[in-house]
Amino acid sequence: MPVTDPVKYRIAASRLLNVMICRKCGAKNPPGATKCRRCKSKNLRPKKKGAKKI
Repeated sequence: MPVTDPVKYRIAASRLLNVMICRKCGAKNPPGATKCRRCKSKNLRPKKKGAKKI
């Protein structure tokens, strides 16, 4: 079911898109992370925030 309320959409988008992704193992990490929680690699990138697909 799609979220139509803009406030709830903003909350959901921030939880789902505001993460760091490990380039080595692909694990999701918190936004302020410096090391991966799974493999301890320091090679992290922010999650790509692409265009919304309809």
